[in-house]
Formats: sequence, C-alpha cells, structure tokens
Amino acid sequence: MAKKQRNILIAGGGIGGLTAAIALARRGINSTVLECSSFADQTGAGIQLGPNATRILKDLGVLDVIKPAAFKPDAMWLYDGLSGRQLQSLPLGKQADEYYGAPYLTLHRADLHDGVRSVAEKLALIKLKARFDATSVKADGDAVAVRSADGGEAKGPCLIGADGLWSTVRELLFPRDQLRFAGATAWRALLDRKDLPSPFAAPVIGLWFGSGAHVVHYPVRGGRSLNLVAITEGGPESQGWSQPTDVVALLSKLKPMAGNLRSLLERATAWQRWSLYRLAPLKSFSAGRVVLIGDAAHPVLPYLAQGAALAIEDAVSLAQSLEASPDDLCEAFQLYERPRRARVARVQDLSRRYGWIYHVRGPIRLARNFVLGRRHEVLRDFDWLYGRGALEQPAAKAKSNAQ
Repeated sequence: MAKKQRNILIAGGGIGGLTAAIALARRGINSTVLECSSFADQTGAGIQLGPNATRILKDLGVLDVIKPAAFKPDAMWLYDGLSGRQLQSLPLGKQADEYYGAPYLTLHRADLHDGVRSVAEKLALIKLKARFDATSVKADGDAVAVRSADGGEAKGPCLIGADGLWSTVRELLFPRDQLRFAGATAWRALLDRKDLPSPFAAPVIGLWFGSGAHVVHYPVRGGRSLNLVAITEGGPESQGWSQPTDVVALLSKLKPMAGNLRSLLERATAWQRWSLYRLAPLKSFSAGRVVLIGDAAHPVLPYLAQGAALAIEDAVSLAQSLEASPDDLCEAFQLYERPRRARVARVQDLSRRYGWIYHVRGPIRLARNFVLGRRHEVLRDFDWLYGRGALEQPAAKAKSNAQ
C-alpha cells in the first residue's frame, strides 16, 4: 500500500461507490468499480442534497456537472396535512447558499448518478467494470479477491463495499446482522410541473404532516418535473425499490389528508412503492481488508433526507483516511470509522425522531403545530448537519489525535 497507484476495489457503482472512486482519484489513488448492472441507474426517486453533500461534490468537480439537471428550491414549506394550513417556511435558496457556502439542491436520482458517473469515466485512475455481480470475497495474502457470479475475478489491496441497502458484501462480512422491516412503506411518482395549482407550482419543497403518514414534494429534472413521495405506516414487507402499485392503494392510506393534496396525488398514475428497513449498528464497518460505506454500513430512514449525503461523506472520509495511512489498512479503517460512527448515529437518531414528529396524532399533533408555527431561525438548527464542519475530523487530524 506504500504507493498511491494501488487499485482499490469498490463493489457497487451507485452514488457512494462512484464518489469514493472520484475521491480516491483526486488523491492519486486508482480504483476499479465493480458493478452488477451496466452502470445505468434509472431508479425513479428524487433526492434532496443538503449543503454538506453539495460542498463535497463541488470539491470533487461534480457539482457543475449536475447543476443543469438540479433545482435550487427557495424554501421548505411545512404544512399540517389534515387541515392544509401552512405552519412554517424554512428559507433555502440564496440564503442557504450564502449561509453554508454550498447550495441545497433537489434532483432526480438518475440525473445525480449520471453526473457522478460521467466524471468518473473521465478520470484515468478509475476503471469501471460492468456486469460484475460479486458473490464471494476472500483474503489472498496481502490482497483481497472478489469473484463474480460468472466466474470472473478482481484483486486489490482492499475492497470498499458500496453496494447499498441489500449489500452482498455486508452479508459476507456479517451474516448475522440482518435488515429488519421498519414498519413503514414509501411511495413515489413523478408529475409534469406544467399547470399545477397553488401551492404545488411554487419553487419549494412541500412537507405535509399527516396521521401515521406524510407527503413531500419538490421539483426535479431542472424544474420540469415534480417528485412526489408519501410514507405511510404499515404495509407489506418486500425487497426492492420499484414494486408497482396504484393511486387508489395510496389514497386509501391518506383519507384524512387535505383535499388539495389528495387531488395532487390523484394526478400521478405511475406510482411505485418500497418497504423501509433498518439495521442495528454493526460492531464494525470493516473486517480484514474490507470496509463498508453508505447504506451497506448504516442504512438511515428517509425522514431527514440524508441517505445519499451520508454515502458521499463516507466516500470522502474513507479516501482521506486511506491517503493518511497508506501502509496500515487497520489504522486507515479506524481513522475513517471513528468520526463517521458518531455522526451517522446522530443522523439516524434524528431521522427516527422526525418520522415520529411527522406522523403524530391527536393533542401531540396540535402541540407540534403550535411549536412549529412560532419557531424562528429554524435553518440554524441544522448547522451541525449542513455546516462547513460537517466532516469535523479529517483523517490526518484523527491520526494525530490517536497518537
């Protein structure tokens, strides 16, 4: 590992895996990304990227590539979904950009993936290997060997498992740590933004709190489309991101919601759903020459919109650590995991709490609405998450503190 040119393997060519490859390449470290598909991610989900993520993408040379397909919302409007009354407006847009030094963006997942992939494809230190469905990982002296379902093999000094929620790499490392159904279902659809009624035509993120459910909507595709997401309690336990469904099934879960919101949801026809899962904290993000990032290491419920951002942060933190400790993988992985574990745990905990707040019923709902309606400077509540110190302990500093 003494030389930077050391061909680190990355299992998973999604947003986290490709960002890791780019972060390594920017530090002179080459990598091979092993992806089971053809690197085409058309998952029809929207993504919110807070300044903690866009700041990193700017540093990596990705932000300018995705900007044409992204949207910068002016604000986040919070509603009581039962009455339809607006409770609060959280400023974003120019104010968030100036305050945090990076924008808050919304975009389609496929557009973000296309942008990250296009940057990776142009970097000579990155090799993209498609149709490599990793099925086994074995130590091989001072290297790790990864085999694919068709008998192919790749070797490198270490492997980064960035293969998402249903991670094969995590299953191989920690077979006893299994995902558990979180007792909720997410639904998604896209709408053309032409001729939408108020308030849905506004250039904002809309968040509507219900009883045991909530709905969020925001522009994507450069503002041409509106991404719709609803999360309801209960539902079937199933694997996969794109289970077909219809609006009737969704509306039956959202009967108490305000009429204008229900009318908006009725406009969309191609709804898809997926079950939400949680994972108990792993004893470690690594084992031997293998390390996990993103959802493979620490799935997070979507109530704080930080899943993609955490994977992007992980990617850069791990690249920093591998650069800071090139000759000792164990130390490098510890430098990566130590600050990440605490931050991830805080995001996971707050996401769970937000899910509860979004879905409360009865008198607690009224108390929530009262408090939200009287809050000021709400944006500053997120300084710890979006601020410039989001990656508070760079690998080099962590190494110094450990000595």
